[in-house]
Amino acid sequence: MKVRAQRVFVILSLVVGVCAQSFGLHQYIPAQHPHKVAKHVTVRRHSRLRRALWNPVFRPSHDSLLRQNAEIDRLDLPRIHDDDELEALIAKGDLVPIEESDTLRIDHRLDPSRRYCRPWTRDFLQDLSQAYYERFNTSIQVNSAVRTVLVQRKLRRHNRNAAPEYGETASSHLAGITVDIQRRGMSREQIKWMEQYMVPLRDEGLLEPEEERHQWVFHVAVSGRYADYRESRVVAGQQHDPTTNFGQFEFQPTRVSDASSANQ
Repeated sequence: MKVRAQRVFVILSLVVGVCAQSFGLHQYIPAQHPHKVAKHVTVRRHSRLRRALWNPVFRPSHDSLLRQNAEIDRLDLPRIHDDDELEALIAKGDLVPIEESDTLRIDHRLDPSRRYCRPWTRDFLQDLSQAYYERFNTSIQVNSAVRTVLVQRKLRRHNRNAAPEYGETASSHLAGITVDIQRRGMSREQIKWMEQYMVPLRDEGLLEPEEERHQWVFHVAVSGRYADYRESRVVAGQQHDPTTNFGQFEFQPTRVSDASSANQ
């Protein structure tokens, strides 16, 4: 019996050893190609670098959309639903055409029926484009202006970053107060100049700008107060230059508490 037990033990040991080797073969993980590993690491590094380098002055946010819509509500402006409403506002003069000049050009892809905005928004464009032309001897480009709800709905089908057509964070393009100014192609100096130009206007509650990352534009919503600001400087005989002190002209910006800030 003792000899039989020893034989059984030896046989079981051999079986376990063979199974263990077989299991080990199935657990073999082939080594990754070094070039593929290096490429993956490089892509991740470049992605982190792009995120680090993109640090705009006017970062898009949920609160920014709330402020834009708060200004639209303060002015009691409608969100334009369709082309019929758009044409009616144009006929009444509530929306004015954006016209090309030496200082301002329009993206040729923008539908002529949507090359309109509010009068104070056009005033801002004229002031900005003139100052930019005097500094760099070149023009700025408008990529987008007024939109209808139907146009915004179509845009959202292929652009997941577009603002909604309804609600408290709806696109401010729907009221005609907003324009998109092309940022692609601008040098770092030109982008910095644009930011410095708009910062004091933003701080006074006259603009709500955003630097969109995917579309490479300055999205600028212009407050109705801009018309009063502009007129005050004309009356005072001051050259329009928001990079200098605003003097006695002060507005309390209409702001939504930053306590509820969240990414768009």
